[in-house]
Amino acid sequence: MRGFQHRVPVEEAQEAALAGAVRLDAERVALDACAGRVLVGEVSSAVDVPPFRRATMDGYAVRAEDTFGASAYSPLPLAIVGESLPGTVPAAALETGSALRIMTGAPVPDDADAVLRAEDATERAGTVEVRAPVAVGKNVSRIGEDIEIGDRVFADGRRLLPQDVGLLASIGHSPVAVVRRPAVRVIVSGDELLAPGDTPQGTSIVDSNSPMLAALVERDGGAAEVVRVRDDRDAMFTALGSPGADVIVTAGAASVGTEDRVPLLVAELGELLVHGVAMRPSSPTGVGRIAGAPVLILPGNPVSCLVAYDFFAGPVIRRMAGLPEDWPYRSVRMPLAGRLVSQIGRVDYARVRVDSAGVHPLAISGASVLSSVTRASGFVVVPAGLEGYAEGADVEVHLYDADVPI
Repeated sequence: MRGFQHRVPVEEAQEAALAGAVRLDAERVALDACAGRVLVGEVSSAVDVPPFRRATMDGYAVRAEDTFGASAYSPLPLAIVGESLPGTVPAAALETGSALRIMTGAPVPDDADAVLRAEDATERAGTVEVRAPVAVGKNVSRIGEDIEIGDRVFADGRRLLPQDVGLLASIGHSPVAVVRRPAVRVIVSGDELLAPGDTPQGTSIVDSNSPMLAALVERDGGAAEVVRVRDDRDAMFTALGSPGADVIVTAGAASVGTEDRVPLLVAELGELLVHGVAMRPSSPTGVGRIAGAPVLILPGNPVSCLVAYDFFAGPVIRRMAGLPEDWPYRSVRMPLAGRLVSQIGRVDYARVRVDSAGVHPLAISGASVLSSVTRASGFVVVPAGLEGYAEGADVEVHLYDADVPI
């Protein structure tokens, strides 16, 4: 057994984790695979959208002047000379006193300057009776009304939304250059662990860390590869030292016990920058490098694992994925409904519940009680220089669920 000689401040550990982490290079993906990805380079349109004048209503393509003076009491008749459907080219010429039946999205013929709504007309035996006048340009979408040639559509670094994918499709922009997703190797160790999906039995427990970490990695723009190993030096050595990972995240074997060999192996294979952080929970967290890849050594207790991921691993993965490093949690300021006690010299991560009465502290300790974060609305971070917050103090709450009612 060996003890921690020194626990570094959280800020120092965060700096060590992020040092050298940069946005990854680009890869080109198909349109149906780019939603949620981060765009590389700006996109400008090489086409007009729409590329032709099109109807925005079902009705009749007309010359506006042919409808002037029409009313419900004095309709004007126009001869129907054909029709225009989406994806076709109108064959009939539109002369004075005539109209062309037209559907929404269909091309408007060059010699028409308006579309009369079907609701303002009555069709009878080859003619249409106009019951309301229509102005020039009415119900006609002009060429380039949505996007014109040369328009900048999106800037570099935008995280593409589903509607962005639709717009890229509309200008024919495919494939799309996006930031490559960081390959994150999640290594979970422990002889006592059963695979997710198994039932706890005897002295064995189910691995809850790897599915939680994989989901967090995916949330933060990475691609997770889970590696589960026993408490065996050679197996852990191989898992840590194998090439192919942009980031390595370990869970378990992180402290100072006889089986806590991960920090020692990281130091052997590369460089151990930090081991032991002044925070609760998650004090056994470590930071290192192996072959240039950041290694985030997280404790095995599930709450500690979650907290350490959010403080240290998440920002690294988001930066490499081209995303903002800040926590991806909505935050609100609300008064405390009870005193929140902390200890000077360490950062405390307090799970809290939020309701109309304010913020209710639930737990700071209990690193293995995962239900404490599922019962909580979010968390409050107490800085190392404070002994906590008094009842009634305004605190910043980071909400696990952005849709939680406040």
